[in-house]
Amino acid sequence: MKLSGVSDTVKTNGEAVIPSSSVNPVAQPGVSSGDVNPIPSGLVKPVAQTDVSSGDAIAMKSKDVTAEAKNSIKPNGKTGASSGLKLGVRGRASVSSVDKGKAIVSENVGKVITFKDITFGPHEDEVRFRLIHFWEAWNVQTKVLIGIEMLLIDEEESVIQGFIPYGRIDTYLRHMKTGATYRLNKFFGSKSKTIYRVAESSVTICFSSNYVLSGLEDSSISFPVDRFRIHGHKEFEAGSDLRGDLYDYIGHIKLVNGKVPGDGLLLDESEIAKSRRVELHVQTHDDPVLKLYLWDKVAFEFCEKFKASGGTARVILVTTLNPKWFGGVLSISSMASSRVFLDGDVEETLLYLSWLDSNLDVASRVNTEVVTKPELATLGDLFSYMNQASAKVAWFECTATIYDVVNGSGWYYIGCGVCHTKATKGPTTLMCKKCGKSEIVGVPQYLSKLSVYDHSDQAVFVVLGDAGEELTGKKAAELVERYYEANDSVGEDHIVPVPQAMIDTIGQIRKFIVKVSTHNLTAKTQTLTVTKVLPLEAPEPEGNVGVNVGKEGDSESEDHADKLVKRGADGIESEGVKRVKCG
Repeated sequence: MKLSGVSDTVKTNGEAVIPSSSVNPVAQPGVSSGDVNPIPSGLVKPVAQTDVSSGDAIAMKSKDVTAEAKNSIKPNGKTGASSGLKLGVRGRASVSSVDKGKAIVSENVGKVITFKDITFGPHEDEVRFRLIHFWEAWNVQTKVLIGIEMLLIDEEESVIQGFIPYGRIDTYLRHMKTGATYRLNKFFGSKSKTIYRVAESSVTICFSSNYVLSGLEDSSISFPVDRFRIHGHKEFEAGSDLRGDLYDYIGHIKLVNGKVPGDGLLLDESEIAKSRRVELHVQTHDDPVLKLYLWDKVAFEFCEKFKASGGTARVILVTTLNPKWFGGVLSISSMASSRVFLDGDVEETLLYLSWLDSNLDVASRVNTEVVTKPELATLGDLFSYMNQASAKVAWFECTATIYDVVNGSGWYYIGCGVCHTKATKGPTTLMCKKCGKSEIVGVPQYLSKLSVYDHSDQAVFVVLGDAGEELTGKKAAELVERYYEANDSVGEDHIVPVPQAMIDTIGQIRKFIVKVSTHNLTAKTQTLTVTKVLPLEAPEPEGNVGVNVGKEGDSESEDHADKLVKRGADGIESEGVKRVKCG
């Protein structure tokens, strides 16, 4: 099976969405190649004039146009193939390969500057760079392709992000190749986005309407091949759930989809194609183990490389990762901009592989099972844990029966469509304090209270966000929309009753991932937050559901709580790092 043929789709962590029909996406390049499907040459119209005003096209010196180049410029918008093509939006030309880099010269070439000199606003200057990588940019809300994002590096090893708007993709994408070097005249330095940045620079090179892009033929200029921004467990933990800069990770592989790498390890390619993901347990030196989720194209790319290694690859480097707490475990997930490297692919993986060969005892010290899933606990265990002086914020897996849905407090909230933080009502619009926007699109998110019980105790669980969808199988927005469609006479402030999909969960025995939060530890509340609801399974024998524990003061209960404090370390979060999704 050729996994690269599987189309990219929605990622479950709420990132970029790739629709199936609204727009025809451009082909995404691989790590080692920027080749894409050819675009009809008629889209690039040649300019044969020698003196064209700057308002219409890029002026060119006729004395620099050789006879052969003139002959290669053909009518009706057709051009000859050339690697030395200089591109402008309103005036373009093509030259033969023997004269590449010499036949067409722009009149108004500015001075050469570096990425560090780029500031906000238009530039008439020239920048020279190597194209490290490029990928599609999608609007999360409208699910429309808006352009191509690029990662560029100059000769001073400075890295900056570039952007080509959607309207110019067809013209320029076919001339872009990963690893190639270019020169760009006339561009706009736009402000970089504040979330999910892939470079430190505060500006992004945006290809303006009169820019000129051409291949760089000066072989005397040396450009670095790549530059990585590697973070470890501590840095990812500090930046988790903040939607900030995206950093790179390097470490050794402990598990691949639950299996230990070794000779002949075969991955289930059909399952990967179906789920669109690969789950790895990874570790950097003797740091805590992390879960690494590779999605869509990056997952397929990893699968191909891992298969080529015979299942023996041990070191992995993945770029631009998004750190999140998921099910009580710190995880890092790939993004549309991510790339993956194994063992000998780059110098960084080779150096780490050398360290690994010299420190096999350290590398095998941590038991990967400690991050496979949160600690099992009964309701009694959780209450006892919260009373321990040494208890910290942590996540546990708890099995309980739902016996009621709490009414009177609402079952959803209106959140920001981007970050899901609870929206604030402005004079005429909804606002988001976290995003700092005065006008946002509000989206209903679950905020439901459930009364639950197990063999010895009862509790109130608050089900948030995605956990609600995992419980009911329906999105909160879908249920709210259906209600208003069926009751179009009600006002905006009308309280939507608890939906039948939520009521139908009463009586179900479910496994919940619950968070013991700061509020629980300070005795302000015993209501527990549900961050995930596991899928329904066949009923277990009654005696296997949890551990029977006594009430407060019972030694068995207290002993088990002490064990939770010690064994729950990998599910513990530092204060001030994790943010509650509903704000």
